[in-house]
Amino acid sequence: MNSEEAYDQLCNRSRSISYLASAIAVLHWDQRTSIPPKGHAHRANQLASLAQMHHQMVTDPVIGDLLAKVEGSSINQDPLSAETVNIREWRRGYERAVKIPERLAVELARAAAEGQSAWEKARPNNDWIAFKPFLERIVALKREQAEALGYENESYDALLDSYEQGASVRELEPIFKDLVDALVEILSRIQDSPRADDSSFESMRFPIESQKIFGLQVAEAIGYDMEAGKLDVSAHPFTIGIGPGDVRITTRYREDSFGESLFGVVHETGHALYHQGLPVEHWGLPFCKPASLGINESQSRMWENMIARSRAFWIFFYPKAQEHFPVLKGINLEHFYRSLNNVAPSLIRTEADEVTYNIHVLLRFELEVMLCRGELDVEDLPEAWNAKVQKYLGLKPPSYRDGVMQDVHWSSGAIGYFPTYTLGNLYAAQFFFQMTKELRDIEGTLKQGDFSQILAWLRDKIHLQGSRYLPRELVLNVTGEKPNPQYLIDYLRTKYFEIYGLS
Repeated sequence: MNSEEAYDQLCNRSRSISYLASAIAVLHWDQRTSIPPKGHAHRANQLASLAQMHHQMVTDPVIGDLLAKVEGSSINQDPLSAETVNIREWRRGYERAVKIPERLAVELARAAAEGQSAWEKARPNNDWIAFKPFLERIVALKREQAEALGYENESYDALLDSYEQGASVRELEPIFKDLVDALVEILSRIQDSPRADDSSFESMRFPIESQKIFGLQVAEAIGYDMEAGKLDVSAHPFTIGIGPGDVRITTRYREDSFGESLFGVVHETGHALYHQGLPVEHWGLPFCKPASLGINESQSRMWENMIARSRAFWIFFYPKAQEHFPVLKGINLEHFYRSLNNVAPSLIRTEADEVTYNIHVLLRFELEVMLCRGELDVEDLPEAWNAKVQKYLGLKPPSYRDGVMQDVHWSSGAIGYFPTYTLGNLYAAQFFFQMTKELRDIEGTLKQGDFSQILAWLRDKIHLQGSRYLPRELVLNVTGEKPNPQYLIDYLRTKYFEIYGLS
């Protein structure tokens, strides 16, 4: 067998594995949106069985033999070619997969399915006692996974690397420190300003049916292809790429909240636009995947915050919002804009303003590192959570539901995921700065409701690049500079000092 034949076999295997992963994704979507309550136990067994099949396929020794035939060949010469990227990512995926025993892969899949189901039942009832055993099992399995994968400095690095290739605790800690120091300073200035707590939405009601219609209008306007997607309801918003022509998003609704659902829709639309813009001709191969979770988050956070929370965006959309929600007709645009961007410490991460949001991520990052080091047990997690919320935000969670149980991530085994939110914010600010330099009058096009040049820029610079570049390489390629948190700090300071009349 020559190298070309070996590469073709790897492509065929990769597509078969991707079809199985796609089927698993459909089951995950169904579990989180529409499964009957009594179907969860069977679904956990389904997912565990499919995880076993998937693990057997990705650890087949034949993959290692085929890779050995292509890695030193002429196919693997240009580091930016689709072929070389596929080989690079196949090798990385294979080396990680073979370190995980089949038994552990199956247990992780079952624990995630059962844990998520338990969380969805326990959170509304504020029932930490019912949820705790599921989380204890997940944390134990994730610790075992980290040890199996191996690491140089921190066991947490092994889990973080699953979401953001090359990231580490040693790298992130100083970034978080510098960022949070700046955020605390910005927050302090805002809280001392005469415009602090300028919110107008309390006691207002926004009919859920109108929220659904308006949210879809916004999603389609910014580019979400509804013939290749759909919007559902779930306990926690998410995006899932099933395959070509099928990228689904979810949100959740509250009649007393204008922003929770809408910005959830815009956030998930940002993810969906990335998935819908990947190079579909390479589907089933590593090249047709996002560069990382952090890069993926940069897309959702950019659309949610830098675009959909901008004054220019609402110059176009506010009259439409007033048609759907007559209660807004008594609020002028400037007051509405300030209310959308009101800054105040709060308990819920997904509802947090841009200034305090990354503080929520920091406390989760610190708790995850402590869990992985064995410095913190699940039993003591609520107390540790509350202490950090008090330290960083000056608040005390009144319940488990609004505290340690508020996020879905730990219940589904996604330990190591949270830092990608802050990395996404950092990348987004840097990308957005570069975009404003290269494109003409972004503010003017937003005022007209024209998002085409923004989406085209993102398609060209990021989406169509797939996984050609590692995340930091992609940032360098797009902006000419390595990731730099100063862009986010400058963006927040400029925007919020203007809103709050600070200098």
